[in-house]
Amino acid sequence: MRAKSFNKCLAAYKELLNAGEVQLVYAGLVKYVQSLKTDFSKSLHGQYSVGNVFQGYMDYTYFYLSNSYLQDRKLKLALVFNHVAARFEIWLLGQTKEIQKKYWVLLKDTQWITTAEIPQYSIFEVSLVDKPDFDSLDKLTDNIRKNFTTIASAIIASIELADN
Repeated sequence: MRAKSFNKCLAAYKELLNAGEVQLVYAGLVKYVQSLKTDFSKSLHGQYSVGNVFQGYMDYTYFYLSNSYLQDRKLKLALVFNHVAARFEIWLLGQTKEIQKKYWVLLKDTQWITTAEIPQYSIFEVSLVDKPDFDSLDKLTDNIRKNFTTIASAIIASIELADN
């Protein structure tokens, strides 16, 4: 199949923007992730330090979370909204590609590594909420927070086992 020309793609892009829904949805998603960051900063205070929200390139909107255990290993977690899949994910990240590769190999035989090759931006990615219901934001926030804390604890336990 032949790729579309950039001009044809640009025309489709302009049409979507002129409809106005893309901007509304994107702005709403970013605003919601910012509210999640605020919620996590309050509810997980003392457990994690929470970084700023990054909007990405209409592909991922995310913020980082870390604690002293992860920092000592040059690791951090990211709470990610994956725009293409329209879901929330937790990613384990390394400070450098070498750190990411090291922990991908260390964790290769765990439930977390499900691909034959290391992902482009992370050590691994796990779905938190596959089909978010944006019509019930309080319930969605609670669900994301609960899933995050449960999965983050399990990830850290796996790192502890692998490091020994």
